[in-house]
Amino acid sequence: MFFRVRFAVLAPVTGNVVSCLKPNKQLHWNLGDRSVMSFSPRSISSSVTHPDLQHSVIFVTVLGFSLALSGCASSAQQPKQPPPPTVEVIEARLGEASIYTEYPAQTYARNRVEVRGRVDGYIEQWLFRPGQHVKAGQPLYVLDLRPYRAALEQAEGNLRQAEADLINAEKQTSLLQAEANLAAAQAALVRARQDYERLKPLVEQDAAARQDLDAAVAALRSAESNVKANEAAVAQARLNTETQIQSAQGRVQTQRAAVQTARLNLEYGTIVAPISGMVGDTLIPVGGLVTANSSQPLTTIVPLDPIWVRFKLSEAQYLELRKRAGGVEKGKTMLELLLADGTALPNRGTIENTLNQVDPTTGTLEVQARFPNPDHRVLPGQFGRVRFEIDKRKDVILVPQRAVQQNQNLQTVFVVGAGDKIEARPVRTGPRVGEEWIIEHGLNPGDRVVVEGLLTVRPGITVRAIPYQGQNQRTSQAQAE
Repeated sequence: MFFRVRFAVLAPVTGNVVSCLKPNKQLHWNLGDRSVMSFSPRSISSSVTHPDLQHSVIFVTVLGFSLALSGCASSAQQPKQPPPPTVEVIEARLGEASIYTEYPAQTYARNRVEVRGRVDGYIEQWLFRPGQHVKAGQPLYVLDLRPYRAALEQAEGNLRQAEADLINAEKQTSLLQAEANLAAAQAALVRARQDYERLKPLVEQDAAARQDLDAAVAALRSAESNVKANEAAVAQARLNTETQIQSAQGRVQTQRAAVQTARLNLEYGTIVAPISGMVGDTLIPVGGLVTANSSQPLTTIVPLDPIWVRFKLSEAQYLELRKRAGGVEKGKTMLELLLADGTALPNRGTIENTLNQVDPTTGTLEVQARFPNPDHRVLPGQFGRVRFEIDKRKDVILVPQRAVQQNQNLQTVFVVGAGDKIEARPVRTGPRVGEEWIIEHGLNPGDRVVVEGLLTVRPGITVRAIPYQGQNQRTSQAQAE
């Protein structure tokens, strides 16, 4: 069975009372066979001509009246206005700003040293731990020293023997004996000459025999020859003595050098740090063989104070820095090193060297700087950023970077204007200063710039503006809660 219900509803609301139905208004249900049932708030009259529907009149009447009241109640409810969104703002003010330029950089150890053995031997002691800071001259390894002690004692014995030979050579008697023989020959020659000179006038006067004169002449010739022979013997003895002395002196010097070499080898048996710095891990364990001509080092030492940093400038950057007042001066331009975690090294550094040409493969010029590193905080090989001040501006407006909206080539900020209504301002930004932008155009001192709550605002809406708390303060409040 199909039927149609038709009714009219009026819904005025007074207080908590809902009145939709007026006395003169009726609700009508049209049944499929054109039978009609109607009622009003005052009286309900129904006329049902179909005999099968008489038992449903009361149910349909109550149902219709309930639907009517329900419709009136829903139509009486009105939506509430949401509160204005809350935004955090900063007030634009004029101030000073230092302009910095930054370059990727990497630290390195300029005087890195490989520790090697100077003598052969087996390691008996390992006297350091990897990563330990060592000083120059501090022992690192001790080899088996027994062979070198024995070699030193042998060299010292040879030296004493050579010194004794030198003393013996200096006190040779052969030269003295030759000189004595020469003196005796010279005396005999004088006597023979005197005999000859005494007999010669006597023989001429026939006062002496001619035979005696001949004997005197023969003795004189013999004495002269003897003197020459002894002179030659003295010269030979002197030469032999000098040769022996020089030879002994040479042996003494040789043995002294051998002693010094043996002493050095004994010292080299204890391998010490050549420079101060941080030592690496050992590459040869205790009991391993160390050879003087090995290609593998025992360990490495890198100096950490100062620490060196290299960074590269492009050709355009180099020329731009050259144009600025002062440029980049060696030993005068103060640099700041920013580490990978964003923190800055407390000590500032200076530029020490620049290479003499631009790398043709990369088009960059390498610059080397030195930073004090007394607490050994920075290690070689770390990456970071080097920055230094290139300009200082006065009377500029700074706003946080998060306040600037970027839409292709258009940059805008939201400003809380009169009546706490949002305005969109196009701006032109300048260099970046930390986490802020320099606003070169578009803002005036005193403008309230929206920093937080940007996703909830649009131009023209009313907002509730509160001072910007900052990320650090907000994090602290969240942790406290």
